Amino acid sequence: MSAPDQLLVVIDAAARRSDGESVRIAKDVLCAGAGVKVCLPDSPEEFARHLARRGSRRPVVIGDDRALLRAVGLLHRGRELADGALSVVPVGPRGSVDLSGALGVPLGAVAAARAVLDGAARRLDLLVDESDGVVVRGLRIPAGPPGSPGAPASVWGACRSLVRTLVRPAPSDPADRTVGAHRLRVEADGRLLADVDDPVEGVTVESRDGVAEVVVHPRAAGPVRAVATTVTVSGAAYRYHADAVLSGPVRTRTWTVRPAAWALTLPVAVATAEV
Repeated sequence: MSAPDQLLVVIDAAARRSDGESVRIAKDVLCAGAGVKVCLPDSPEEFARHLARRGSRRPVVIGDDRALLRAVGLLHRGRELADGALSVVPVGPRGSVDLSGALGVPLGAVAAARAVLDGAARRLDLLVDESDGVVVRGLRIPAGPPGSPGAPASVWGACRSLVRTLVRPAPSDPADRTVGAHRLRVEADGRLLADVDDPVEGVTVESRDGVAEVVVHPRAAGPVRAVATTVTVSGAAYRYHADAVLSGPVRTRTWTVRPAAWALTLPVAVATAEV
């Protein structure tokens, strides 16, 4: 059997717990079509060790979006992401495999496993930050009051109402107008899209065709859009959603687009289709 037919199948622990039947079906299809070494890590550390010791075997992850992102991050930090295509068979509860589906991976166990065996590699962009964190598809900074990243604005409104009730006259609160917004400075290739004086209600960054598409939503104006290769967001501490993972809080972060930085195995029709 040729080297490309040798697979390292890493079955994430969460997938085994959530849907053992889909895991079994995917494993059976893969074992019927290739030489397979199956690994059953019980922790992120074991997951990393198995992936690092794959040798010439092609890595296949059976798991949800977090397992896929973990594999991409590990391969990137090991400077091995460009060495070959990564494959994934999405298994997990509803909503936990949306990223894999958006990337073009079939969501059924049989179809996804067959794509691993018969599919083609498609090169995809990556967003990389200064701490070597990776974003596969996109990130967003949701609205949230300053000083408590991501906390619901209604909580802060209730607190202020209580203060107004107990303290008379009510003290002026210049931060009132920023409830549900962030004071952030957003730069795209050095171009200033927003500054801390103008609160923003959200920021999205998505990699596409070798660039980052940036959309800033100021509180007092319409969306501001830009295309760039480097995006920096700084200011009051904020949290951000990087694909399926909530990260932060941070005060500054810079993301740089790495065009065609990695490859994902997809059905041939999807891998060769125009984006």
